[in-house]
Amino acid sequence: MRTRPRPSCAAAVRCGRPSGRPARRGRRLPKPNLLEQADDVLGAGGKLKALAQEVTEARYPKRVRSIAKLEADSVEMGVYSTHTIPALLQTEEYARGLFELRRPLLSVEEIERNLAARMARQEIIAASRTEPVMTFVLEEVTLRRCAHGRTVQRGQLEHLRQVAELRNVEVQIMPTGQEGHAGLSGGFRLFKLRAGATLGCCEIQHVIQSITESHRVQSLEMQYGMIRAQALTPRESLAFIDKVLGEV
Repeated sequence: MRTRPRPSCAAAVRCGRPSGRPARRGRRLPKPNLLEQADDVLGAGGKLKALAQEVTEARYPKRVRSIAKLEADSVEMGVYSTHTIPALLQTEEYARGLFELRRPLLSVEEIERNLAARMARQEIIAASRTEPVMTFVLEEVTLRRCAHGRTVQRGQLEHLRQVAELRNVEVQIMPTGQEGHAGLSGGFRLFKLRAGATLGCCEIQHVIQSITESHRVQSLEMQYGMIRAQALTPRESLAFIDKVLGEV
């Protein structure tokens, strides 16, 4: 492997000193593409490139690594959320507010790491992507809860409105006044993987439980289908979000 002066190496991989120094000293994880560029510049023979996947996984706290992997491996995803806007749809300010409100209190470093991981997970949402196809059913209260201030709430609703217009995303709202409701047992997620399997996932008090038994997964699929049928249509939901925006 070739050796090069630090300024020369940083310039070659387009990594300036402010971002390069923390990664070099082990205080910040390097981005996978930085490792790939460095491998070519230093002639490492693929050794640095081989670490890219490990670095990608290490960006996420252990608690959410399995979820991030399922999201990345999915061709279709369904999310039913009862208390907050789902992580994949959150703005940075909204997500930061959730981490700051958590009890027991998180340290500043924990908040920043969790926030960076949450924003990184959102890379799967882009206007140019056709998969995964994502559907979200949100309880009305998730739109109206103002735990972080009106400015953050409005920014979150505007962002939700924009994401809901993407081709691979559908957002539906479940009105609080809906009489028939199949989701009263709590929120959950469904993942249809490229390999063909379908898995479920529930989270209670920050504890994530995977659901792999076929009969339990089928029950969740049936429940999710009913919940979507009872919720407002995607078009009606956009109008509902606009209505709440007008009230903020």
